[in-house]
Amino acid sequence: MSDVNGAQALIRTLVDGGVDVCFSNPGTSEMHFVAALDHVPEMRGVLCLFEGVATGAADGYGRMTDRPASVLLHLGPGLANGLANLHNARRARTPVVTVVGDHAGYHKAYDSPLESDIDALAGTVSGWLRRSAGAADVGADAADAVAAARTSPGRIATLILPADTSWSVGAAVAAPRPVEAPAAVPADAVAAIAAVLTSGEPCALLVGAGATRTRGLVAAARVAAAIGAPLYCETFPARLERGAGRPAVERLPRAADQAARRLAGVRHLVLVGAQAPVSFFAYPDQPSSLVPEGCEVHELGTVADDLPAALEQLAELVGAPAEAPLQAAARPELPTGELTLDAIGRLLGALLPEGAIVVDEGVTSTRQLPGPTAGAPAHDWLTLTGGAIGQGLPVATGAAVACPDRPVVCLEGDGSAMYTISALWTQAREQLDVTTLVFSNRSYRILEGELANVGAAASGPRSRDLLELGRPELDFAAMASGMGVPATRARTAEELADQFRRALAEPGPHLIDVVLPGS
Repeated sequence: MSDVNGAQALIRTLVDGGVDVCFSNPGTSEMHFVAALDHVPEMRGVLCLFEGVATGAADGYGRMTDRPASVLLHLGPGLANGLANLHNARRARTPVVTVVGDHAGYHKAYDSPLESDIDALAGTVSGWLRRSAGAADVGADAADAVAAARTSPGRIATLILPADTSWSVGAAVAAPRPVEAPAAVPADAVAAIAAVLTSGEPCALLVGAGATRTRGLVAAARVAAAIGAPLYCETFPARLERGAGRPAVERLPRAADQAARRLAGVRHLVLVGAQAPVSFFAYPDQPSSLVPEGCEVHELGTVADDLPAALEQLAELVGAPAEAPLQAAARPELPTGELTLDAIGRLLGALLPEGAIVVDEGVTSTRQLPGPTAGAPAHDWLTLTGGAIGQGLPVATGAAVACPDRPVVCLEGDGSAMYTISALWTQAREQLDVTTLVFSNRSYRILEGELANVGAAASGPRSRDLLELGRPELDFAAMASGMGVPATRARTAEELADQFRRALAEPGPHLIDVVLPGS
């Protein structure tokens, strides 16, 4: 019998399958996994102080590498703490291998305090779910989990690892499973879309997963140019490659009325890896679907297909130009004076470094940024795909682990920052090059607008009190410094420009508390 225990076989199988980072918040039932890290030094363990940081970091890592990281969580409550960012990862179609420890099989009948229905919890976010029955099964289960996570376009694979399965010997390492390449969109399906686009009726293209990288965008821009149609991408793309030298694409606005105006008059909406647009929430007397009345929706393949190749075929069929229109390089002048949202947009457009990874959870504070940053050097933009706030700092952490040679800029709202503020500690511990701008307006500003949207009103101090973040004031510079992250506070455009330059020039993480007017 092999003297390798289940945990050792699991980690070795993960590493052999290309999963060599584990974002972790372990407990007693995962201690053999922790000990096994010394036997498989190729696995990088990254400690996170909250499970939502671990799951969000795995999301950021997967978005930037197109391969999964692993996450180690402690029983059902640990998984529950990480569910919000697993929800975001699921909506981003990010590959993640989640390992959740469980009680030893013989112990579960005693209903100890941490006993819960892990399978049910995991099922809410997992595209693949399995419980290892014994040490002899762990290697094969792990190999299957990696293959499932890497199945195009990526999904969350969850492996439940009972403690006795982890510590028992007799396990064997399993070889990596083959991963199928994305399927080709049938030629007749591409031809049918070409016929729609050349019908002479008003059309629009909406791209999403699989088509928001440069290759897909170039082909989509060629198609749009050939037929004179607008090109949009989903409101919250998992990873949008943009900037100078890349095709310009407008994100469909989050506000339902603005999105509806963009699509007004369109008779044919072609989806490329995107979902048909819907309102973020239900509002009284407003439609949920944002597809215009009388507009027909067409899909060019599915998210599991090779969408860039299909777009290139489509471009040829519609007689598209050989070259796509590309965004010209342009830098706004540095602003001076008050730190308005317009000034912040121009400042970032002027100073954003080449190759930056921008993680955007600024919510209301970053809506004006796409315009002034469009001509900045080529960069990637990662957004809040699932709407569950507390994503920005963890995703930035994972992106920095994935791409240590690229600067990461995290644009963070003050309310959402408090959900996962402990990510700063992990950034300091790992010395990650993340520059975080916290936009301090001292309120849940987005909810102030939502009150009107849903027909409610904050008519008195008790209702307004639930939307304000004062009393006491949140001191982000102090919090960051307390976790080992150098921090400053900016109240003018000149101060922000100086502090942002210095943060980008120095290695390791930095935080700037951007104090907005009126806060």
